[in-house]
Amino acid sequence: MPASSFQTLLVLSTPLGVPFYSARGLKQTLTPIAAAGANIQRDINGTLADVASNPSFQKYSSHIECGDNDTRSSLAFDAVWPGQLVTVDCVAELITMGAPVRPFVPGSEWTDASGFVHYRPRLQMMVMNFSSQESEWEATVSWSLDLEET
Repeated sequence: MPASSFQTLLVLSTPLGVPFYSARGLKQTLTPIAAAGANIQRDINGTLADVASNPSFQKYSSHIECGDNDTRSSLAFDAVWPGQLVTVDCVAELITMGAPVRPFVPGSEWTDASGFVHYRPRLQMMVMNFSSQESEWEATVSWSLDLEET
């Protein structure tokens, strides 16, 4: 088990990594990629309709950010650039009424009393952008990472 697993649920494959003390205050957002809704239009009567969206564009974009008074380190960004492929064990959960659509992090799947299945997806993603900011006087670090599912 990676050392980072003891301090956060987020796991990023090499060359990215989650060093100790870099994940305080971590937040992850999953949103559909822009192309997922590219064919949603209104007809002449103003009725909203999906006019031929392609299911292969049903992918996620993710924004991960971290910053806290105790965050002491950034991600291991040195060898990472936009276009890099990364496997992401997400912090954000997906919820479904049936079987999970995407691969899930082992041990993260559970069913609530209403029958909804909760799971943390394991996604193959590409780095789109990242940033790291360090404040010398406050001795704090904040960072963000933008990814899109491949």
